[in-house]
Amino acid sequence: MAEPQLDLSKTYDAIVVGSGAAGGMAAHVLTSHGMQVLLLEAGKKLPIEQELRSMEWPYDNAHRGYLPPESHSLTFNEYTIRNPPYGAGFEKAKHLRSYVGSSDYVKNIVVDEREHPFTGTNYAWVRARCLGGKTNIWGRLALRLSDYDFKAKSRDGFGEDWPISYGDIAPYYDKVDLYLGIMGVKENLPHLPDGIFQRPQKLNCAEVTLKQSLQKMGRVLTQYRAGVTSEGLKHNKYRSRCYGRGACQRKGGCDIHAAFDSPTGLIYPAMDTGSLALRTNAVVREVTVDPETGKASGVQFIDSQTMKDYAVHAKVVVLAASTLESTRLLLLSKSRLYPKGLANSSGHVGHNFCEHLMGPGVTGRAKDLVAKPSTLDDGRPGGFYLTRFRNLSEKHPKFIRGYGFEGGSGCGMFPHGTDVHGFGASFKEEVRKNQAAYISMGAFGEVLARYENYVDIDPVVKDKWGIPALRFHYKFGDNEHRMAEDMKETSQEMVEAAGFEIVRVSSRVLTEGWSIHELGTARMGTDPKTSVLNQFQQSHDVKNLFVVDGSAFVSASCQNPTWTIMSLCWRSCDYLADEFRRGNL
Repeated sequence: MAEPQLDLSKTYDAIVVGSGAAGGMAAHVLTSHGMQVLLLEAGKKLPIEQELRSMEWPYDNAHRGYLPPESHSLTFNEYTIRNPPYGAGFEKAKHLRSYVGSSDYVKNIVVDEREHPFTGTNYAWVRARCLGGKTNIWGRLALRLSDYDFKAKSRDGFGEDWPISYGDIAPYYDKVDLYLGIMGVKENLPHLPDGIFQRPQKLNCAEVTLKQSLQKMGRVLTQYRAGVTSEGLKHNKYRSRCYGRGACQRKGGCDIHAAFDSPTGLIYPAMDTGSLALRTNAVVREVTVDPETGKASGVQFIDSQTMKDYAVHAKVVVLAASTLESTRLLLLSKSRLYPKGLANSSGHVGHNFCEHLMGPGVTGRAKDLVAKPSTLDDGRPGGFYLTRFRNLSEKHPKFIRGYGFEGGSGCGMFPHGTDVHGFGASFKEEVRKNQAAYISMGAFGEVLARYENYVDIDPVVKDKWGIPALRFHYKFGDNEHRMAEDMKETSQEMVEAAGFEIVRVSSRVLTEGWSIHELGTARMGTDPKTSVLNQFQQSHDVKNLFVVDGSAFVSASCQNPTWTIMSLCWRSCDYLADEFRRGNL
């Protein structure tokens, strides 16, 4: 879709900064209310189907799907032993990518780390500057939060409760399910609410065996709840239903757009209304403020290609640039009226940083599947989700909150799970006969939102566009490490109970940030002294400023956040449009 010519001299009803899950949803909802919206994206619009190439066989790729020799992708060890900014020591590499950027299919989607430095404590910060952001390559797991999450403080006494309950957001989860499509199976669990599901994928043999074993333990394994339309969407001409084809498990998205991505799912339909203008290559460096009223008046941005400065005005500003980038913008937007940064009278902008802990997990082998015929499992959007079972009815003595597991089994384009070494015909035969027998799962656990985990602005380091970099002050705490120990033990216990042979147990905790689920740095709340936003993600300090991405989360839960981000955003933008119509903004 071609971008229309923009008139940057006009005053828009709303400017939306960022085009990922939150930015795309804001554009969709606000234009549906008839508002004139300008959407700003820091990166370019990529020919995404040419990038992803999910039907390409490895032997047809010059580098078997990996990066070309002049590029380097950071590894776990490099994140561990080096301190950010991560450019030093990699001078021979023309391009430096995050750990996600190890594939030829995403090398242009994720940023070059040298151009986007950050400082402070070790952190695996994955960023995607292009139209649609990380929705082009997201893991697709689409889960709801429950009152076990929204009212977690009331259950265990830690942190703060959200200013909303499940009943407030449930209708918007339904709207997102119906508009974007989700596959899954109803389980009637109070801690993992069901959605409005399209036809699910099937579990394979090893997964069914594990599910049946877990039922005896009172634990629930369900089909992967993927943000993928299995039956199609009659209201969207830009997307296709899932055909179970292509390399879905490879790092890379869906080039037929069965899996949700922001451009085809939200932005292109919004542009068809005639109410959305799009400007790519727009690196926003500040939210501007009217010195008389104290309200947001627009933004200033730099063209990422020409390095020219621009200013554009709007009656409402909506930040949706991803958790840390939106927070960076708030902290950078200082003025006489807001000396600590915009919307920061509480001093909580950047604080209460949380996410998900990753690393512990297990790989097993189903002996009865050794030497069985190969199956086609590459085209599945995901395998299974093993739901939270800790700190629900019984309190664990060592830690609070919980974790879930993502996992899968079956054959892949690249055989996985095996530690067999060798070469020649006998080695190949060993790999072939075992490849369908492996089953693995890894945990995602809640990281507690603590005030002392925060980000601020580095006083010296700047990015390629001269914008001050973010500085991290963030580490996992004792609760996370005790939880990680339990993750390792329970994963091994469950795989053994199912009768599988243990092949590998992982006990290491991956670098902070590995989950790509950063949350909470501009949290919602009822008290302006301890929170940044109200329940509609509206700034307590600046009534025409909304922050609609993961920044607003009060706690992380252990469920993947994308579906919740979009549901909250839809609810907030309905409220925004209503307030705008009433003249209250």
